[in-house]
Amino acid sequence: MSTPMMPRQTGMPGAGLGRQQPQGGLGQDGGPATQPRHVATATDTGMIPVFGRNDEADQESPHPRRPGFGLRGPRHLRHRVALDELAAVGVPLGDDGVVIGTDAQKQPAVLGLSRRTAYDVLLIGGLWTAQVLALRAAGTGARVAVETGRAHVWTSLVRAAGAEQQCITMHDVGQVPSLGPSSSSPVIIIRDCGMKPPRGRVTSAPWQSVVTLLPYLSPAAPRLLQTSSLVGIQRVSPDEAAHLSRTMRLPREETETLSTLGDGVTLWCTRKDRYYSLTTPTDAEAGLLGTARRLD
Repeated sequence: MSTPMMPRQTGMPGAGLGRQQPQGGLGQDGGPATQPRHVATATDTGMIPVFGRNDEADQESPHPRRPGFGLRGPRHLRHRVALDELAAVGVPLGDDGVVIGTDAQKQPAVLGLSRRTAYDVLLIGGLWTAQVLALRAAGTGARVAVETGRAHVWTSLVRAAGAEQQCITMHDVGQVPSLGPSSSSPVIIIRDCGMKPPRGRVTSAPWQSVVTLLPYLSPAAPRLLQTSSLVGIQRVSPDEAAHLSRTMRLPREETETLSTLGDGVTLWCTRKDRYYSLTTPTDAEAGLLGTARRLD
């Protein structure tokens, strides 16, 4: 424990600390005067030394004092974990993004939509999945802009998400303004522009991803398939599955499966990787959007 600091002396040197008696004189009780243990002088620093401490022993101590330990109060053991016990206290962390459902192993299927590079996603599927994606993306803190020509099917969702907070905004086709995306405020644009969506006024950019919804394959599909970084495919006809198989290099088994997928099941694929996800609505989503469905 450090030596307490005394306030600096004022007035006459030695005031309040006792006065030195002449050597051999008498004290106030008539007895022999004793030399005070500390007498203030003009050069006094204001520190009162503590007698009886073994300073050399403190310096030679193999365990130097550490701030925060050894203070007055109850003694507690330090929190220590052996190296082989770290796994028991570890917290599992998954990917950062939008949880779109569960995969074949019942693990969360995550779409990383907020990226430092431009990112385009094509969803060949139903409106229900696109709306669930919009709600969950807004739940991660992203700003969602919906570009649509059928505002009536999005109005209730925008209101439920919080129209005053504008976490989900709705715009006419070709009327999406510049939204100023950044790492602290990413933007996701969902384009629901029918079978032949025009080229967007606002395109993908760093921290701004674009998700284009196509109900079925259309003349615009080849261009979108070529430029998209990720493609989501829901139930399609056998002819559409054959076309997608050639473009996305799908094996025969998965090509035959595309025409039999259940509601809420999506095959997410790139040219190299692919996995299935099952989107199950929460109670709030089911109350707002209903159950999963492929057809609008």
